[in-house]
Amino acid sequence: MTRLVGFYPGSFDPVTNGHLDVIERACRLVDHLVIAIGTHHTKTPLFAHEERLQLLQRCMDPIGKRTDTEFTITEFNGLMVNAAREAGAKLVIRGLRDTTDYNYEMQMVGMNAQMAPDIQTVFLPASPHVRHISASLVRQIADLGGDISAFVPNIVFKALKQK
Repeated sequence: MTRLVGFYPGSFDPVTNGHLDVIERACRLVDHLVIAIGTHHTKTPLFAHEERLQLLQRCMDPIGKRTDTEFTITEFNGLMVNAAREAGAKLVIRGLRDTTDYNYEMQMVGMNAQMAPDIQTVFLPASPHVRHISASLVRQIADLGGDISAFVPNIVFKALKQK
């Protein structure tokens, strides 16, 4: 039987409850989910690649068990559609918080469809209780000493406190 592979790219710096919301719902759509940590040569992440990989792995274990979905966590540093194709994905999963995300993502869909017409993009709207969460805001709040415990899993909260 052919297995449907989904590809969920992001920086995950840090992984948030919003990311996990999208991941858990994506797991209900595919047999195998590839979570791809994107790296960009012009950006300096708060968490190193290995730290993000470990945090995602720890967050994913219970989700994989709950949804009976296989997953892989990987890294990519080129075009997302090339990484998705290399992973054997037929679906790219993208989370949407609001219309700003939608407008940006629609541009990306058009460009990606031109480069990789064999890969479809699926939008998953954020659940209401996590719609306001963004990794960049979490980093800013944490940097200013604010309480981010409602926005990230406990293991990420502890890791951020150490930073």
